[in-house]
Amino acid sequence: MADFSFPVEAGQIMLFARAVGDPNPVYADPVAAAASEAGGILAPPTFVQVAAHYDPDWQLRPEEGKPWFGSGRTASGVTQTEPHGGGPGGGLHAEQHFEYHRHPRPGDVLAVARRPGDTWEKSGRRGGRLVFAEVISEYRDAAGELVITARNVVVRPERTVDAGAAG
Repeated sequence: MADFSFPVEAGQIMLFARAVGDPNPVYADPVAAAASEAGGILAPPTFVQVAAHYDPDWQLRPEEGKPWFGSGRTASGVTQTEPHGGGPGGGLHAEQHFEYHRHPRPGDVLAVARRPGDTWEKSGRRGGRLVFAEVISEYRDAAGELVITARNVVVRPERTVDAGAAG
């Protein structure tokens, strides 16, 4: 997992708020935002997910000459034999948690540092063991102050469920 940084820009904030259907003027209108409790434009919850577009290793970014997720013969366009750290079966985004130390604002440049978190297992009803793994992402501003701590949990079945056994 590469460390990288990304700029927080007013236009990105406005487009993100529109994409998630949040009309709050604190995300797009500088005059309304300045008159609000926020005191200026700030980023909506979950905004830091846009950081993926700045991640040089983002797995969903098309690369010339390589199969791309969403194209090809298979449903995803990519044949994976060991997603999310090993074993057969695909992974599923299971949880996402955000701890805000302050809201990102236009002009911030956030450095993202990712590290593995806890892993644990549970027994699945149809797919054998379920392996859970979390990734902790810390978003820090130019002064090194922690802005957001995010925890992403992925679950991966030990084996895929047979189509006949899925009922």
